[in-house]
Amino acid sequence: MPSLKDLRNRIASVKATQKITKAMQMVAAAKLRRAQEAAEAARPYSERMGAVLANITQAIGGGGEAPALMTGTGKDDVHLLVVCTAERGLCGGFNSQIARLARDHIRKLLSDGKQVKIICVGKKGFDILRRDYAALILERVDLREVKTLGFVNADAIAKKIIQLFNEGGFDICTLFYSQFKSVISQVPTTRQIIPAGVPSAATEATDGGNAVYEYEPEPGEILSDLIPRNISVQVFRALLENAAGEMGAKMSAMDNATRNAGDMINKLSITYNRQRQAQITKELIEIISGAEAL
Repeated sequence: MPSLKDLRNRIASVKATQKITKAMQMVAAAKLRRAQEAAEAARPYSERMGAVLANITQAIGGGGEAPALMTGTGKDDVHLLVVCTAERGLCGGFNSQIARLARDHIRKLLSDGKQVKIICVGKKGFDILRRDYAALILERVDLREVKTLGFVNADAIAKKIIQLFNEGGFDICTLFYSQFKSVISQVPTTRQIIPAGVPSAATEATDGGNAVYEYEPEPGEILSDLIPRNISVQVFRALLENAAGEMGAKMSAMDNATRNAGDMINKLSITYNRQRQAQITKELIEIISGAEAL
């Protein structure tokens, strides 16, 4: 049985932890609103970019004008996985869910005889994946010093991916991130960005009653500029979705930790009071016994 002093120290320690988790919950709640607004604002732009690509792709009609970033290399032997996670922990299973999805995808590719390369965006995903696949990791992108995510951060990542593709480093590139749904719901998501696939929903939305468009300059030239921009946009959207999801997961995790700390304080207080009462009763019995002996 712990002594009364040990119990007092334990209660004080848990109370200090509870103050920290409560403060972290409030900070995450304050950051969540801005991150959520940024993520939701990026979605229409990303979807509209897909719609424009759909229109231009229809104009080309699958001809030879499309750049390699859209058509691919014609092979699927080498896969590049860009795994986006958070830089910090204390956000429940947010990072592990993304890493688990990437790990399952890696296993499937390796079992099919494919070659896999990994770029980790974020420290936590790197820490998880390097345990089993350290040899496959090409690079880790560190964003810990970035206070506010901007398009320039995503553009730098996209340029590295495009440069690697132009050097013949891979055939297919897939992006892994967590799509923000709500404070308690973040869905691990994959998106193929090279070859740049155009979603059918975007094609249907831009049908426009069989409208005919004329492009200046030629559609092939437009795609050469637009597809690299689209890759940067998709990476930027993934980073913003991750930022919102991280704050939502951290808010929930810290709320649960605060509640658990409160429950632990109550249990320790009951134990402390019972032991203190037993000790006082024991001392009273000793005093009474001594008095009767006299």
